[in-house]
Amino acid sequence: MAADRMLQFVEREQHYPDKRSADDRARDFREIAERYAAPDADEQAARCSQCGVPYCSVHCPLHNHIPDWLRLTAEGRLREAYELSNATSTMPEICGRICPQDRLCEGNCVIEFSGHGAVTIGSVEKYITDTAWAEGWVEPLHPGKVTGQSVGIIGAGPAGLTAAEYLRVAGHEVHVYDRHDRAGGLLTYGIPGFKLEKDVVMRRVDRLAEGGIHFHLGFEVGGDATLDALRQKHDALLIATGVYKAREIKVPGNEAEGVIAALDYLVASNRKGFGDAVPAFDDGRLDAAGKHVVVIGGGDTAMDCVRTAVRQGAKSVKCLYRRDRENMPGSLREVSNAEEEGVDFVWLSAPESFTADKSVKQVAVAGMRLGAPDASGRRSPEVDPGRTFDLPADMVIKALGFDPEELPNLFGAPDLSVTRWGTLRVDHQTMMTSLPGVFAAGDIVRGASLVVWGIRDGRDVSDQMAKWLKAKAKSEKKAA
Repeated sequence: MAADRMLQFVEREQHYPDKRSADDRARDFREIAERYAAPDADEQAARCSQCGVPYCSVHCPLHNHIPDWLRLTAEGRLREAYELSNATSTMPEICGRICPQDRLCEGNCVIEFSGHGAVTIGSVEKYITDTAWAEGWVEPLHPGKVTGQSVGIIGAGPAGLTAAEYLRVAGHEVHVYDRHDRAGGLLTYGIPGFKLEKDVVMRRVDRLAEGGIHFHLGFEVGGDATLDALRQKHDALLIATGVYKAREIKVPGNEAEGVIAALDYLVASNRKGFGDAVPAFDDGRLDAAGKHVVVIGGGDTAMDCVRTAVRQGAKSVKCLYRRDRENMPGSLREVSNAEEEGVDFVWLSAPESFTADKSVKQVAVAGMRLGAPDASGRRSPEVDPGRTFDLPADMVIKALGFDPEELPNLFGAPDLSVTRWGTLRVDHQTMMTSLPGVFAAGDIVRGASLVVWGIRDGRDVSDQMAKWLKAKAKSEKKAA
């Protein structure tokens, strides 16, 4: 019976795809683990307990039908598993690679709580869709019945690409504008290849272009055209730019040469991976080779930076984080990978100043301790008097998170309303901004930048835009 294939978590141990050795993977930017072979994926999927209330789905921002496609995988019905996985996510193989499963679906798996180890959901998801691409099951994008309406999307990251797909399927003409020369946003330029190889992203972009979505790359809104000019050109606009403004750290020496923003560093590295000429990398400013590197921050971006520095041949790589391991926001799985590759984590520490003549030479570090919980429930870091030390540093990378850019000024749109935090002000029912027909993806509203949320935002806001466009067409027809 098919049911006999499930509930195997007692007899079968948790097993992730084998990782390449730390020495091997530190020499290149290939993904660190291969995908499952079919029997392994089937067996791991069969460990699912098929919960009546699946916490994995509840804690998935996309609310993927995880137990259902795990069961289909265990039963050998892989094409159906792919179709079900694809029903709630436009990029399941990307989510399988980069979602922080240890904080989301796998971290809330019931059998994880029972001590048997979570189902390896992300690895199975990656396996399902990689197989679908290999077998030709990923169908071309089929545009819907032509509506005669045009939509402009500003930003070709996860939210913009997802919205573009849904709106094209609804029959609209879709134009995507992005300031970079390749689409994909953080998927292309922010996330290193060892977590997400770039051909995985490019084949998704190619599929959208082949489906009739128009990409305008190297396009600066506010430079090449104002927001108002785009409003005149399209029936509706979606702002899906993400949050890219680096948070600063206010300590002496912050302006020294060699103190750089995380995204500048990661973009340069990814561009070199594409074979681009990158002057700031080629002259050594954004290349960690032979340097003592100190990364400040404890999130996933910091993990990307430390592991990139290892691959570039840094002399040493240290990560300063003001809380301890248990209270860091980044993936503990990524911390483990980084430690295997030679990264040294300096917990409960924060920079006091950067010593430099012209270029940074040293970081003065203050020891920290955890005090009372803050509003989020996490214990607040505070200075631990008397514990200070210095670290050598030829490069300091600031990975402290991101804030929204000043979009009204950037886009030449002073009437575009923002909150006191700089995020776009929207009607949370319709996702429309203060400008009629101009919508915003949730990552610009919340100030968040997690890729999986961007995919959900693109899905949700495209639904609201489709409703508004339908009503607009009906109103114009009635007026005529």
